[in-house]
Amino acid sequence: MKTHKEVTSSRRKQRRAHFSAPSHIRRKLLSAHLSTELRKKYSVRAMPVRKDDEVIVVRGNFKGHKGKVTTVYRRKWCIYIDKLQKTKANGAPYQIPIHPSNVTITKLKICLLYTSD
Repeated sequence: MKTHKEVTSSRRKQRRAHFSAPSHIRRKLLSAHLSTELRKKYSVRAMPVRKDDEVIVVRGNFKGHKGKVTTVYRRKWCIYIDKLQKTKANGAPYQIPIHPSNVTITKLKICLLYTSD
């Protein structure tokens, strides 16, 4: 049942809004769950992924791999992790894109701007 008359409940319009979202909204959509320790510490379930956050892959072919986020690629809806790469036929390495919903943040990059001391 529709609860808000100014917001659409159409699947087609919701998908269009999601995939054509601007960069500042994609930042929020590219969020990942926090580990249980961080969840207790900050009383939050998920946070937007940042460059230099440490994550562990919890879904997919690379389940269990740990590493530091090197890039958050908002246009492609993915993140790149430093130790997660394959080699091409000519021997050149390339990084594997992972969707942030498939990772868990184990260590946050905290800068002084966000702390309230």
